[in-house]
Order: sequence, then C-alpha cells, then structure tokens
Amino acid sequence: MSKNVYESPLSSRYASDEMQYIFSPDKKFSTWRKLWIALARAEMELGLPVTQEQIDEMEAHITDIDYDLAAKKERELRHDVMAHIHTFGAQCPKAMPIIHLGATSCYVGDNTDVIIMREGLELVRDKLIRVLAALAKFADQYKALPTLGFTHFQAAQLVTVGKRATLWMNELLMDLDEVEYRIANLKLLGCKGTTGTQASFLELFEGDHEKCRELDRRIAKEMGFEATVPVSGQTYSRKVDSAVLNTLSGVAQSASKFATDLRLLCHLKEVEEPFEKSQIGSSAMPYKRNPMRCERICSLARYVMIDAGNPAVTAATQWFERTLDDSANKRISVPEAFLAVDAILNIYLNVVSGLVVHEKVIEKHIMEELPFMASENIMMDAVKRGGNRQELHERIRVLSQEAGRNVKDLGLSNNLIDLIAADPQFGLSKEELSAHLEPSKYIGRCPEQVEDFLRDCVWPVLESHAAALNGKAVELTV
Repeated sequence: MSKNVYESPLSSRYASDEMQYIFSPDKKFSTWRKLWIALARAEMELGLPVTQEQIDEMEAHITDIDYDLAAKKERELRHDVMAHIHTFGAQCPKAMPIIHLGATSCYVGDNTDVIIMREGLELVRDKLIRVLAALAKFADQYKALPTLGFTHFQAAQLVTVGKRATLWMNELLMDLDEVEYRIANLKLLGCKGTTGTQASFLELFEGDHEKCRELDRRIAKEMGFEATVPVSGQTYSRKVDSAVLNTLSGVAQSASKFATDLRLLCHLKEVEEPFEKSQIGSSAMPYKRNPMRCERICSLARYVMIDAGNPAVTAATQWFERTLDDSANKRISVPEAFLAVDAILNIYLNVVSGLVVHEKVIEKHIMEELPFMASENIMMDAVKRGGNRQELHERIRVLSQEAGRNVKDLGLSNNLIDLIAADPQFGLSKEELSAHLEPSKYIGRCPEQVEDFLRDCVWPVLESHAAALNGKAVELTV
C-alpha cells in the first residue's frame, strides 16, 4: 500500500475485513452487474427482445471487472455508471445493446446502496448478538457479587456487578430491535425511471401498466427483497439513509455508555478491561494501565453520533424529484458509519470477553460506605429494643457527620459502627452492629433480576440467533 496518500484509519486500523468487503468496489460493481442481469431477465420474461444467450453472457462476467478500462471510460465520459456499462459491454458484446435498457443511473446506484446497507445491518446484528452473549455470561457469573451503586457518581445503595451488566445489555437489546426492524423493512428502489414515473418502461411495454408493475416485483424477488418502494422520484427517499444511520447511532450510544462506565470502574480499580502481558499503558509512566480500548469505543461512537446528522440534512435538502448534492456526502457518511460501528462492536466484544473483576477492591469500597447504608437497619433494631425512633435518628445523623469528617478531613477509616457502639442510647454491642454489615443483605432482588432478565429477554434472543454466535474472532490493532 502506498504510504504517500491518505488512508482511512477505519480501513487500516479498525473495521473488520467482512465489513470492508461489503463496502468494497468489488461488492458494489458486481452488484451493479447482478442488477443489470435481473433487469434483463425480467424484461425478457415480460416479452422484450432480450435473449437467454445475452443473459448467460452477462452472468459469465459478474466478478471479473476490468477496473482499468472502467477508470479510462470514466475519465472520458465523466459518468461512473456509463463507464461501467461500457466496461461490462466490452466483456459482453452480445448483451451490450440491452444492458441498462430503460433504466437510469439510480437503478444500479440506489438499489445497490439498499442491498449493501441491508448486508451491513445483518453483520451489525450478528456482532450485537455476540456481544450480548458475552455480557450474558458475565452477568450470570457475577449476578450476586455486591458492589456500590452510584447515582451522580456518588455512592448509593448496593447493586451487583451482574445487575449492572444487565443495564448495558438492555440497551443493546433495544438496538437489536431497531436493527432488525430496519433489515425487515428496507425496500429496493426498483425500476422507477428518471423522475419515478416509469415512463421509459411504459414505452418499452407499449402502454402495459401491469408489466411495469411486474417488472418491479420480479427484480425485487431476484435480489432477495419482498417489495420495492411504492413511489419515488429518481431516487429512494434519503430519509432511508437517515433512519439507518440513526439506528447505527443508537448502537454507538449504547456502546459509549458501557465504555464510559468501564472507564470509571477502571479508575476505581474495581473492573478493568483486558491488558495484555506486553502492553504499554503510557510511554512516560510505566505503571499505567490506561483503558485505551474503551476510550477508543467512546471516540468512534462520538464520530458515529455526529455522522448521523449528515443524511438527516441531506434528506431535508433534496429538491423535488432529484438533486445530486447527496452523492459525495453519501459516499462518505454511510460507509464510514458502518465501518465505525463495526469497529466499535469488535472492541466491545474484545473488552467484555476479557473483563477483570477485582473483588477485594470492590469489597473494600463497599465496607467504606456500608456503615452509612446500614444506619437505617441499625436504628430500627434499636427501636425494637425500646429506643425512641426520632431521638435515634438525630443521634445517627450527628454520628454520621462525625464519621464523615474522620474519612474526608483526617483520612481515617469509617468508624461509624464504633461510634454507635459507644453510644448508650442504642444499647447495641459492636458484634450486634457488625451483623448489619453483610453486603448481601443490601442488594435487594439483584440476583433474581439478573436471572429473570436472562431467562425472559436474553436467552430467547440468543437461541433464535444461534448461527451468529459462530463468528470468527477479530484481532484488534493498536
């Protein structure tokens, strides 16, 4: 590869070979040729002067594309579709007269874009399934391990490590629903002509409207779609691109939420992303273990979320039946969003598959906060022994502030239990008070919630997409 020209990091560093192929020239132009064949076959079957010999000739040259000739023709004609028609025709001289018969450029361009986006979404779906499977395993393993919950990144009631993972999974399930909806509802443009009226085909079929309708149906069926768009200008509505990129943006949002949570947990030294034996965290500070994978997820996710604005603006500014100010933007914004989301999910799976949980650190942080959280139970215990609830509440408030000062101002351990044990108003020994410091008493239904969520929401999805779990491992680059 030449090193004196720009190359996209999405191709050289981040995206998988699978996603890169979907948006490759080979995929694009071979699909153009398949669409020309589908058009010719439908026209032949509907009575136009197209022969099986011409179709056979075209089918023999779907993938052997002469890119040098195509580039030469494009320089000459200043039109990419016409360049490839001439290139295909040079290989198929018998079929040359009927290639692209009645069609406009968007017949191959737009239909190919829809086909490629659907295949890209199918790959995104499969990778979402793999991430969900890895998270499900993690959540099940740690469903009962207590950890501090946080609101406003301040210590709150306990949750479990596994329960927190279900929050990440629930958002991915929402994304999966969106992805599957898009896959199921994408429609081909079909053969609509220069302004969407099918006038050229009505002329070819000598005024037979039913044959025009049937032409669309046959092309859709051959290309694996149930339907074409009911009406259009020259192009399919650019709102389709906007909807697809909004779906990809949703995946990016969920992944960024996970990665941000994990970056914070890495700071707390409670849960860390994988760190390889020879990995260097910092060129200056040898001891560092920077969460660079999760930082990369957040970085790429930010790009996707902003990129989703491109097709929204494009859709809003299309004029009447067609303008061409969509083309240059669309060539960049749509593929790059897919490549970036592909990279995000590759990293997400890598991180989840190698998460490191530091249980002793988690326990230490719990025990620093648990005396405060246990104070209500302690108060109720003292009330059962004859204490006055309001007076005990005030004493706990005062003692909690004293313990808080010891922690924050003096750097001492939380001594709230010792302070309460020394206060005769409570009448509780340190041993009796310490019985309230069992973390598992404060996690509510977390283990059961994880089990219910996996059983009712996750396992059925994984079972219905079992084939996706056999995807090949992806090696991350720096």
